[in-house]
Amino acid sequence: MVEAAMTALLMHRLQFAFTITYHYLFPQLTMGLALLIVVLKTVALVKHDERYNQASRFWAKIFAINFLLGVVTGIPMEFQFGTNWSEFSRRTGGIIGQPLAMEGVFSFFLESTFLGLFLFGEKRLSRWAHWGAAFMVFVGSWISGFFIIVTDAWMQHPVAYRLLPDGRFELTSFWGLLLNPWAWLQYAHNMCGAVITAAFVMSAVGAFYLLEKRDSEFGRLFLRVGVIAGLLSCVVQIFPTGDLQGRYTAKHQPAAIAGMEGLFHGERGAPIVLMGQPDIERQRIDNPLVVNRVLSFLIYGTTSAEVKGLDQFPQDQWPTMLPLLFYSYHIMAGLGTYFALLMIVAVFLLWRGKLYRARWILWPILLSFPLPYIANTAGWMTAEIGRQPWLVYGLLRTASGYSTHVSAGNSLFTLLGFLGMYSVLSILWIVLVYRFIQLGPESAEGHSRPDGIAA
Repeated sequence: MVEAAMTALLMHRLQFAFTITYHYLFPQLTMGLALLIVVLKTVALVKHDERYNQASRFWAKIFAINFLLGVVTGIPMEFQFGTNWSEFSRRTGGIIGQPLAMEGVFSFFLESTFLGLFLFGEKRLSRWAHWGAAFMVFVGSWISGFFIIVTDAWMQHPVAYRLLPDGRFELTSFWGLLLNPWAWLQYAHNMCGAVITAAFVMSAVGAFYLLEKRDSEFGRLFLRVGVIAGLLSCVVQIFPTGDLQGRYTAKHQPAAIAGMEGLFHGERGAPIVLMGQPDIERQRIDNPLVVNRVLSFLIYGTTSAEVKGLDQFPQDQWPTMLPLLFYSYHIMAGLGTYFALLMIVAVFLLWRGKLYRARWILWPILLSFPLPYIANTAGWMTAEIGRQPWLVYGLLRTASGYSTHVSAGNSLFTLLGFLGMYSVLSILWIVLVYRFIQLGPESAEGHSRPDGIAA
């Protein structure tokens, strides 16, 4: 019976992990693009430069495709709370239901309404009204992200609640929920990650055009806006948002930090592990590449501070899947460092007027466009695996929140169904995005391309 329950729990977790990971491939680009489209529209208004208007129309098409697939893949997760995680929903629905409902009722309709105006209303709106539509799309998408993160932040750091006699949690202050410090730190860090994704995608398209020696004017524009936005967001992603998020996690989830860093034994002047393989049985890191005392300094601001290790916590409170936690954290941190270095070099070359001709840097920019997706996924895995074995940290264990009446076989069957449907959606997404990139930004003006492709 216990083995069957563990199998069902595992299948529920795998199904939700797959659906939410796939879903987030789309919102991270739309949230980042929403900001960059506003930037393009603003420059078009200030400089009276029609190229930026054309660029905004081009990226609005990419935005719309991703927005549509984000909606389609987001709906099943709402149902999974009731089908696969019914006990979690029963006990916490009075709290998490409110921000989730507000995300759907307010931000989704705000975003979708003004997206329609932006896409189809340019000829009927004034230039400033059209800019306003783009700005409201940005506001809607970022508010949507905020309500989702408020929900997750309550699971990471529960606030403003009381426990009722029947085991349910009741909200005591709605403003306390919205002003959860964890939510604001996580939100800032997450949105920087979304801008990095959009900046790298925009830069990659610009690099592609320049390498292909086509649409050079727009290639330079995309590259210029992309690398500047990429550098700024990479810097803010590391400091202050990443730094503050790490310090807050160390304060409230010290076992998670120990798991991320592979720190099995607490010590003063704790080193940071740049690379290695965690050995759970021997409680050590094999083949470690370390920098002494850096972890203590990063968390507490002094190289002599003591950092708690996993040995200072009961083993049943260690994060589950420790190796996956360790690797996902290091993938996120490693890629973040690479992003910053690549953007520093690109902006330096832009400043020197050499970026557009430097094929040796255009190729890495082009080939790096998938990496922010990996980094953002690894970051979310770090946060969610680090919270384990809790669904609501310190209050509700994951093993107590799943639907016991839904078998592992049922969960596996629907997981296979999602795999099939999302494979079709992936092909559709690739075909549509590839077609728009091939047509190029000038297709929005109804021109025919020199190579004979009708816009």
